[in-house]
Amino acid sequence: MPEPIAALRTVEVTRYVTPLREGGSLPALVEANDEFMYVVKFRGAGQGIKALIAELVVGELARFLGLRVPELVFCQLDESFGRSEPDEEIQDLLRASTGQNLGLHYLSRAITFDALVTTIEPRLASQIVWLDALTLNVDRTARNTNLLMWHKQLWLIDHGAALYVHHAGPGWATPRPRPFPQVKDHVLLPQASELAAVDAEYRAKLTAEVLTGILALVPDAWLEEAAAGDATAAEQRANYVGFLANRLAASETFVQEAEDARKALV
Repeated sequence: MPEPIAALRTVEVTRYVTPLREGGSLPALVEANDEFMYVVKFRGAGQGIKALIAELVVGELARFLGLRVPELVFCQLDESFGRSEPDEEIQDLLRASTGQNLGLHYLSRAITFDALVTTIEPRLASQIVWLDALTLNVDRTARNTNLLMWHKQLWLIDHGAALYVHHAGPGWATPRPRPFPQVKDHVLLPQASELAAVDAEYRAKLTAEVLTGILALVPDAWLEEAAAGDATAAEQRANYVGFLANRLAASETFVQEAEDARKALV
């Protein structure tokens, strides 16, 4: 029996420390009432609530599979933060993000992974490539690895660009072939020589029960906002479970796609 999926903690933001001006989402470093620091992804950012859903779902998939991901928490933001921020752009963002946002535990003094400096062993590389192919994560390239080295271990961050098909509108989860040519640009693809073995292991682990448990973590309000009136929260949750289940059922396709891209590199 798989281990139960742990619920996310909720913390209250007590201090807005500094914006992290990376990309268009304007995440920020904040302090919470548990006295820890978090990198918060705001629901009012340009990418919208679907980026938070992808961040949560893919992050918790990675955690369930044994990969290292900073703890994800729900961050409650009081409306007073929008009134007190002097920067107009950030003020607008905070006002639009009052309520429940998503935070990642801040890994103090972590450094960005550099493939020219650190070599990742084949199994771990294969695990990460497999997960990113499953979830259509286009944002793990040499230019933007979204990997950190912390205490000499590799940590995965920033999954908001994954599951990009959910931006396509109604019908996005309809079963159909989904090629993932972007895998050729994956920073860890050259080391990913154990994809077939990882595929067999991970397909067995990611049961319908596990997928349902992970999607149960996503707040109804987020799912309703993402559906924009086209589906209920339950229907939207089922869309994500069905999409991932269909990707898993055809995993030999994206594994072969990755294998072919890797052969072209090495």
